Amino acid sequence: MTPNILLIGATGFIGQHVVPKLAQLNCRISILTRRADRARNFITLPTVELIEADANTDGVLQQAVQNKTAVINLAGILHSRRGWPYGPDFAKVHVELPEKIIAAMRAANVKRLLHVSALGACSEGLSMYSRSKAAGEALIKASGLEWTIFQPSVVFGPEDHFLNVFARLAKYFPVLALAGSNARLQPVYVEDVAQAIVQALDQPHTFRKTFELAGPHIYTLKELVQLSSLAATGSVRPILPLPWSIGKLQALFFECLPGSPLMSRDNVDSLKTDNISGLQGLQSLGITPTALEPIAAQYLAGKHPRSHYDAYRIKHRN
Repeated sequence: MTPNILLIGATGFIGQHVVPKLAQLNCRISILTRRADRARNFITLPTVELIEADANTDGVLQQAVQNKTAVINLAGILHSRRGWPYGPDFAKVHVELPEKIIAAMRAANVKRLLHVSALGACSEGLSMYSRSKAAGEALIKASGLEWTIFQPSVVFGPEDHFLNVFARLAKYFPVLALAGSNARLQPVYVEDVAQAIVQALDQPHTFRKTFELAGPHIYTLKELVQLSSLAATGSVRPILPLPWSIGKLQALFFECLPGSPLMSRDNVDSLKTDNISGLQGLQSLGITPTALEPIAAQYLAGKHPRSHYDAYRIKHRN
């Protein structure tokens, strides 16, 4: 039987890499998105159908999951208004949406669910992001579905919202002030994450299991920022370590600027816990983790093949 898959959050960073891999396998793909123009780069793929609708609207998910063999939930956000145990935006995307997906799948008798969470998701975590991701995972684990959860570390790639942020800052500031500079992270390549999702799609041995996805090397945040500045500007920017309290004030300033913030207070809270894995989630799926340096050096300098495409996509998004 040809896989017939519903993707939620497919127009985001990871989804841009998952969809082409599924298309290469001739899967039938339905992409549920609020704005079809954000998925226009998929319309040339012959097995892709776009459903322009809001997954939170009553009846939309129930209709979208009909006759599907699997659902892949890639929806996630990095910032939210404040709240306890997590803010309302995190609640809507990371908790309420998975709950609605589960209910729709049960009603349609669709069993297979693949869900992208985050490394370090914890109900007692120091950040709202971590706590909301853990709450979404708990719902899925109690659902009775044939679920697989992926917990990637910080994901890097040409369109990432991590290394690219520091590269942009390095172009404007001769010194970068930073809280949590000694935090340890284990960045994972977006193509490896996408391959893990596709690889696990129809593999029963991955049912009801969680896979931590991390790269081959551990870095401090300071090392990653310096790597980004060197690739983007040709020189390493000095790092001025900030106390947590000043780092939170710095993040509050970014939150007050128009548009999505470069960094939030919750991001700072996330840095208080190392984001590393002692498990070999990618290797257990037959994937060799990709090293960060050669890939990041290319796209941060604008030399990666996708860099020019992504600049065009961002420019014409609206």
